[in-house]
Amino acid sequence: MTDQDQTAARREIADALLSALNRRHEVLDVIVEADDRPSAVAAIASLLNTSRRGSEAVMGMAFDQLTKDSRRKIAAELDDLNSQLTFMLNERPASSDDSLTLRPFAGEPDQDIFAVRLEEMGAAGDGSGNPAKPLDDEIRAARRRIDQEDAAWFVAMVEADKVGMVFGELDRGEVNVRIWIHPEHRKKGYGTAALRRSRSEMAACFPAVPMVVRAPGANPE
Repeated sequence: MTDQDQTAARREIADALLSALNRRHEVLDVIVEADDRPSAVAAIASLLNTSRRGSEAVMGMAFDQLTKDSRRKIAAELDDLNSQLTFMLNERPASSDDSLTLRPFAGEPDQDIFAVRLEEMGAAGDGSGNPAKPLDDEIRAARRRIDQEDAAWFVAMVEADKVGMVFGELDRGEVNVRIWIHPEHRKKGYGTAALRRSRSEMAACFPAVPMVVRAPGANPE
């Protein structure tokens, strides 16, 4: 989970807790009327328009969190988290942007973006760390692994622009995932956005296989 993801999760919980404290009588009513814990959690989520994570946090509140002092602390934390998220989004606006999509690597039609990666990294595309082979050989090897379901490669797209690539390689029961962003598109948050998108794509390609994100050779942000 990225720093932004962690901050957003903490903000979500803090927001749910503060909302619950401000509407404590309504929250107590739906809890008392619930048949069991799962139904109470669902009712809280609906009442406060929050996620299951937020409603679970509300259900787990202790009595000492009901005091005025506790409410002030939660409100202060929420303000701080809002500020952090605003800073992150201003610095890297694309990190939470839904405009970035991933599409499967098409081989020769995508040799332009892969050639830039190959020239910069100087290493094979399979993540082995071995020296790169000629471009055509690398693409043929990649297509072979993809056809054998040992790899899944994607091109990161923003509208018609190719901004990077995501590489997934099956190795000893794990999927090694690497994110590479084109030098002209770094420091905007595309790396974070591509990583977010890659989770569902890799899960579809390699069901129930653990995903391990490997540090790229060049800063993907």
